[in-house]
Amino acid sequence: MAERHGATPTPFERKNIRLATENYRGRRMYFLTLCFEKRKAFGRDRRVALWLIQQLKKFAADFGFFVHAYCVMPDHMHVLVSASSDDSNLMKFVENYKQETGFAAEQRTKERLWQFKYYDRILRNSDSPESVAWYIWMNPVRNGLCEVPMEYPFLGSFTEVGARMLKGSAAPEWRPPWKKKELNVAPSL
Repeated sequence: MAERHGATPTPFERKNIRLATENYRGRRMYFLTLCFEKRKAFGRDRRVALWLIQQLKKFAADFGFFVHAYCVMPDHMHVLVSASSDDSNLMKFVENYKQETGFAAEQRTKERLWQFKYYDRILRNSDSPESVAWYIWMNPVRNGLCEVPMEYPFLGSFTEVGARMLKGSAAPEWRPPWKKKELNVAPSL
C-alpha cells in the first residue's frame, strides 16, 4: 500500500528508508547500525556477542565484504564494511546475516533478536574511513563500558588495514551526519 503524503504510517505500513537497490551493489564502503529488538541488551551476553562476531565474519566472506571495523554494544551493533567486488550486494549480505542469526537466536530464546530495519550510510568522499572506524571503536568508551577500546572484548576488524588502524592512534573524531548538532550561538546584545 502506498504511503500517504504527510501521514504517519500505520503499524502495517512500513516506511522505506533505503535508497534504490543499485546503490547497494558494487565496490562501496558502508557504515551500518543494526539494533536489537526493542533495544534489548542481548549484546551484554558474552556468548551471544562472540557468536554474532563469528557469524559476521562468515557472512561477510560469503557475500563478498571486508569488515574493517565492528563493535557489538549491549543493544546494537556497528559495522564498517567495503565491498570486495562489483557483484557484492549489501542488502543481501545484511538481510541474510540478520535472517540467519535472528532465526537461530529465536530458536534458542523464543525472542526476536533484531529490529525490522537497519541503518546504513554509504560513505562519501568527505567521510574518512579511518574516522568512521574509530567512531565505531570508541562507542564503548563513549558509553562508559571501558576506558580505551582495546579493553572492550567485542570490537575489532577482520582486515589487515583495520587491525593496523586499531593498533595505531585514534583518528580525528567523526560523527554520523544525523547526530551532528547545530552550534548554539547566543544572540549578540
